[in-house]
Amino acid sequence: MEDFHTRTGAALVAGGTGGIGAAVVRMLAQRGSDIAFTYRSNRTAADDLSKFAAQQGRSCLAAQLDVTDPEALPRVVTQVAEQFGGLHTVVYAAGPHVPMVHLSKVSPREYREQLEADAAAFFDLMHATLPLLRESKGSVVAVTTAATRRFPVRDGLSSGTKGAVEAVVRAFAAEEGRFGVRLNCVGPGMLTDGMAARLIASGDLDDTALEITRRNIPLRRFGDADDIAEAVAFLASDRADFITGQMLDIDGGYSV
Repeated sequence: MEDFHTRTGAALVAGGTGGIGAAVVRMLAQRGSDIAFTYRSNRTAADDLSKFAAQQGRSCLAAQLDVTDPEALPRVVTQVAEQFGGLHTVVYAAGPHVPMVHLSKVSPREYREQLEADAAAFFDLMHATLPLLRESKGSVVAVTTAATRRFPVRDGLSSGTKGAVEAVVRAFAAEEGRFGVRLNCVGPGMLTDGMAARLIASGDLDDTALEITRRNIPLRRFGDADDIAEAVAFLASDRADFITGQMLDIDGGYSV
């Protein structure tokens, strides 16, 4: 399946070395897209992804970047445009680790910092890439969370800011459709990769919490990063060319 082999330019994945981001990079490369991705500090993971893309016969650019730096982001986007001749897809899979904590214990400063690191960073990414997306009639997929549909206790720091990302996606979808630009969201549920794995490792989710979570999922199991990457690749492809402004939860039925 080569959904992207006729596309001009590359796909840009923000947060490409995270659990979900890396799966997205690999799948887009397998589906025929040249790849650019950002990473914050994990150079080893970035090198491994670049090698994987090369093995698929795809060109790749790995750019070290803090997505909260509004001055550095446009430089990376310019580099992508110059190297690949355009940009056909943007995937937002970035975001800091978010501890599970009751909102009553979150300070106003912590909440503002989370908004800056997530919702504002997504807006900055859109501001930098929108002219190129208009040229290519491209697609944006933001990885958010299923927790904006069904709230798990102690997840407000994540779902509140991801909800802001989703609102901006819908707004851009309404405004940019006339230019042929599509924007959608994918909402991961409980996974064995990415942030969920970090929450388990940190002790935020113990065995009891995991069992309760599993019972709340109709499929009675957790997903993985490839489940999310498959949804991202579909929404970015021409197979979804009449879908925009939508949210697709990949959560085993948790939000039902």
